[in-house]
Amino acid sequence: MIPRNTSHHFDQDLAALKDKLVTMGSLAEAAVQRSMKALIERKDLLALHAKEEDEILDELEIEIDEMAIQLLAKAPLATDLRLIAVAMKICQNLERVGDEATTIGRRALELNAEPQLKPYVDIPKMAEIALQMLKEALDAFVTREPARARAVIPRDKEVDALNKQLQRELVSYVIEDPSTISRCLNLIVISKSLERIADHATNIGEEVVYLYEGHDIRHARKGKTRPPPDRPASGAPP
Repeated sequence: MIPRNTSHHFDQDLAALKDKLVTMGSLAEAAVQRSMKALIERKDLLALHAKEEDEILDELEIEIDEMAIQLLAKAPLATDLRLIAVAMKICQNLERVGDEATTIGRRALELNAEPQLKPYVDIPKMAEIALQMLKEALDAFVTREPARARAVIPRDKEVDALNKQLQRELVSYVIEDPSTISRCLNLIVISKSLERIADHATNIGEEVVYLYEGHDIRHARKGKTRPPPDRPASGAPP
């Protein structure tokens, strides 16, 4: 039997891990919003902050990983192990969201140095959907609602479609006027970064479903699923 005090400390440490992960999620969302604002409003100062935010996210990733590794050695229940493992995966996806925000900020600086190629329509829409997906996936983690996480996953197709549409449009710009190539390439990279942010939100949603339902749905479209563990869904982590 696990001593009562040890169990209490473990629960406190587990709660601290979740809190730090939520903080990281908020910072990742803010980093994307800041980089997008730098692009849309042509504000270089905002873009310059992107690298600093990415460094903070990198530090948080290291801290969360260290906390998780320590907790793995003390986890009393299989559900605790699952929560810790999922937290590490969510953390990794959030760090990559920060990387994409940095990329957007860097490309915004280059675009802001030239005349705007075209009104931004698809890119803000992609950003809005991707950020909504990220927020919903993280909220589902906090509120223990796998149904909310499942609702995030189909939206990835919306972002994919917008990305493909914009890339076709930008290629046509380059063909018609080669002088637009640098601006088009920067916009293509930003579009791809937003598509990847949506992918990371989808990954988080899938991990939340696994955490609370015990089903691995990452390859469900291919007809492959990981069998649920012996514990029923009611044994989901607290």
